[in-house]
Amino acid sequence: MPGIRESILEKSALFKDEIISLRRHFHSHPELSFRETMTASFIESYLRKNGIMCKAGIAGTGIIARIDGTKGTVGRVVAARAEMDALPITETNEVPYKSLSNGIMHACSHDANLAMLLGAARIMSDLKSSFSGTILLVFQPGEEKSPGGARLLIETGVFDSLKPDLVIAQHALPELESGRVGYKSGTYMASCDEIYIDVCGKGGHAALPGLTTDQIFIASKLVIGLKETIAGKQKENGIPTVLGIGRISGEGATNVIPAKVEIAGTFRTFDEKWRSEALGVIRSVCAETALEFGVTINVRIAEGYPVLVNDEKLTEQAIALSRDFLGSENVEIYSETRMSSDDFSFYSALAPSLYFRFGIREKGAGMRKLHTSDFDIDENGLESAACNLCWLLYNFLEKTGG
Repeated sequence: MPGIRESILEKSALFKDEIISLRRHFHSHPELSFRETMTASFIESYLRKNGIMCKAGIAGTGIIARIDGTKGTVGRVVAARAEMDALPITETNEVPYKSLSNGIMHACSHDANLAMLLGAARIMSDLKSSFSGTILLVFQPGEEKSPGGARLLIETGVFDSLKPDLVIAQHALPELESGRVGYKSGTYMASCDEIYIDVCGKGGHAALPGLTTDQIFIASKLVIGLKETIAGKQKENGIPTVLGIGRISGEGATNVIPAKVEIAGTFRTFDEKWRSEALGVIRSVCAETALEFGVTINVRIAEGYPVLVNDEKLTEQAIALSRDFLGSENVEIYSETRMSSDDFSFYSALAPSLYFRFGIREKGAGMRKLHTSDFDIDENGLESAACNLCWLLYNFLEKTGG
């Protein structure tokens, strides 16, 4: 009888084409955050068809599947998450599985994450006589949009009756070659808050400046003031920080001063105390600017995701397990943090958590960046990534103290 390692390898080879087919299905049928109704319906149907228990309709479209090991009656609870939502991007790839939804695209590997979690569900369900405890498979809505599907899902209380001992998630890294995985212990990804600012004043004819307040000019000054103030504070405290302004819009014309100009951006950092202080600084600069120019400036800050911190002990264990399974040459250890964010950070308040990477770049090929219209992956990397996920799940259930 083959051991668990051999069984995982055999099952993953058996399901390789199905995992690729699942990924292509999700890629062709993307849905935006919190609107993943068709995606959720497909996932629920797939799970039930394969005899895997699940609960749907959590925090809207969320689904949690459950696989109970039959090796023993007592065991740990290990959760693994994948995200269901896509992005408002028009795909430019000409591939058979190109997005069929105009202006919506899986440009962040969530399609691959879903496919591998479903593949892992098939594999681990077939191997449930080999382990004790419970695997929770979390298919989560709205990772790309504040306040984050992870937060909303946890707030439903769905984990109150079956609390995970640990939570893991994997995500593509475009620069990492297929067949490889990557880990970063401790602080890894930044917090993320959405900033919305409206500059409101007197609109009118551009030729009559005495009768208007110049909202475009004021908004421009405000953006510069915000950037310079935050940069100065960052220089003082030495904490990596980004205040990015992604949109300024005013419905004016060559001879029309708009009454309102809208500004939108993001604030990201790696320290929760500084995060809170900085959001206060943003409000203060807006208030001062409004007073200086005699306009109204409304500020709305949509609280986003906290700093993502990987449990150090859990990360060390995962590194050792992946080295054993994939070979040390296929496991990368990172020291740098990343300014990108993920609402997986909310799970760390629930249980020790680990967010790690898998490779999607074909050897010798160029990198395809996340959140771009030509993003795609080397699907040959899905099999090894699914194997590694199953190996971690099994060992975290059976052998590792967590």
